[in-house]
Amino acid sequence: MRKFVSHRPGARSRSVLTVLVAALACLFIWTPTASAHGTIIGPPTRAYQCWDDWGSDHMNPNLPTLDPMCSQAFQANPDTMWNWMSALRDGLNGNFQGSTPDGQLCSNALSRNNSLNRAGAWKTTNISNNFSMHLYDQANHGTDFFRVYVSKNGFNPATQTLGWGNLDFITQTGPYPQDNNVTFNVQTSGYTGHHIVFTIWQAAHLDQTYMWCSDVIFN
Repeated sequence: MRKFVSHRPGARSRSVLTVLVAALACLFIWTPTASAHGTIIGPPTRAYQCWDDWGSDHMNPNLPTLDPMCSQAFQANPDTMWNWMSALRDGLNGNFQGSTPDGQLCSNALSRNNSLNRAGAWKTTNISNNFSMHLYDQANHGTDFFRVYVSKNGFNPATQTLGWGNLDFITQTGPYPQDNNVTFNVQTSGYTGHHIVFTIWQAAHLDQTYMWCSDVIFN
């Protein structure tokens, strides 16, 4: 006597659903915790500018001509663009300069983002000497402080990679509570033309440090 096997649609649907749920659970378990953090979106960091301008058009054949720096960054490692929010390192204990060699500031010393350190024709944002900065924090980490620097007069981002000796320290903020959007004002004087605004974000939930370069034109 043959064993009876049910072919009811409901039984089969439940079986397929069980498999799908198990598969999705595995994907969730293995999703990196670094997948949702934040960055300075105003003035935009180099990685965020690339994603904002080209994330939906990265296969444009004219990209190398229209935006050569984002093109080389994408060719070096697409993850630099896709993970614009995850340029973090753990456990620096405030030793930012000692943990970050000259020439690696814009990548936060992350080898996967080394293309962000390259000198060249990065897209710029026009700002005044008194300007506002905007952090978009997807995960609501909160902030211990921001530390803001501007590249010195005479430094040329188009031909030079950034080192600590090329920076003027401008300000360090106090803490900010958990929020998706944090804005704060920065006051400077005496800057004109193309500069780099270099920002350190010390997140509040863990010892996580983010470092970014934003290319600006001081008007």
